[in-house]
Amino acid sequence: MIRQLVWSYVLLVAVAIAAFTVPVAFTLNSQLYDDAENTARREAQTAALLLATGDTRSLRALADAYEHETPGRIEVLGPQPENKVWDRNGLTLTVPARRADGTVVGAIRLSYPDDRIVQRLWQIWGFRAALAITVLIAAAFLGWWLAKRVTRPLRELNDMAGRLRDGDLAARAEETGPPETRTLARTLNNATETISTLVNSQRAFIGDASHQLRTPLTALRLSLDNVADGVDDDYVREDVDRATAEVVRMSRLVNGLLALARAEATVGHPEPVWVNDVIADRFTAWRASADERSISLVSEGFDLRVLATPGHLEQVLDNVLSNALEVSPDGGTIMVRTTRPAVLEIIDSGPGLPAADRLRAFDRFWRGQGLTGKGGSGLGLAIVKQLVTDDGGTVTLEDAPGGGLCVRIRLSPASPTSGGSR
Repeated sequence: MIRQLVWSYVLLVAVAIAAFTVPVAFTLNSQLYDDAENTARREAQTAALLLATGDTRSLRALADAYEHETPGRIEVLGPQPENKVWDRNGLTLTVPARRADGTVVGAIRLSYPDDRIVQRLWQIWGFRAALAITVLIAAAFLGWWLAKRVTRPLRELNDMAGRLRDGDLAARAEETGPPETRTLARTLNNATETISTLVNSQRAFIGDASHQLRTPLTALRLSLDNVADGVDDDYVREDVDRATAEVVRMSRLVNGLLALARAEATVGHPEPVWVNDVIADRFTAWRASADERSISLVSEGFDLRVLATPGHLEQVLDNVLSNALEVSPDGGTIMVRTTRPAVLEIIDSGPGLPAADRLRAFDRFWRGQGLTGKGGSGLGLAIVKQLVTDDGGTVTLEDAPGGGLCVRIRLSPASPTSGGSR
């Protein structure tokens, strides 16, 4: 925007210079030629008068003086009509010499090269061109200063928006500048205040809900376990086991909802993260569950460094690995592969997912056959998409080459100059 304002200001000054300078220069150009012609005509008429009176000595003296003082020349001719010619050689002026009775006794031809006029015009145009360039350069610097001053409130608003994007809900813009920018800053500050209030309220709700929902569910499960220990009737035990399974499923659903709410409420700042370190850490956490069913956890590819909010990539892998473990057969393989510039692929050996179902897989509470286990809540991939999107990435589902499902996650690569050295 600053560059556009500077160019606009310079263009306006250039138009003003052209509008006022060019007509004056052309007028001066015409005036120089007219002055030269009038001077030459006076000299020619004086010489013609001397020729008509027969004062040849004065005529010769006038011609010598004219040729000495100017680059022009005066010649005496026979009777000639009056004539004026401007050509590439300059001015040629012919004036007849008439006596008092009107008899033409000869003519004076005066020639005046226009070299001096052209040189003078070059000086005038050169001076005006240099002056115009100087004025334009000064206008460019003045325009740059004015543009910086005018756009300063907008830059401050942009900085405030960047801080807000990075999660600083305390960011506020200074209400300075023209009335329009002050109004915009006031509106943004009010909007940020509202957002901050809503986010804080949602965070408080999550904390309260986490305590209020988990505690009774945990107590209910313990009560069901106690009932199951004291029941000998197989039918009653079956009912208790079914109720316990529903309580477990409800607990997982509550945990998933709380995790999704946290993902939506949290405004974090992505930081450089080494992907292989996160993969190794999550493999350690899930190794016991995989070993129970002889499922191999394998990783391959490059050691990438990506931008992710602290904790996001761990939650993403936990949700995807949980789904992969539930759908993979005993003795199967789950592979996590990294490719450049910042792509993470989790490939399971399960039944895969039809193309039509892959379009709905990220919907909340949607559970497709082969995608989640019996105890799944249908929120895992919704949480994954929310976390990846918050970090500026994308997540897609594709068929794995050897069967199964491939979850492809594209993240933003960390710049070489960013922090987090290995």
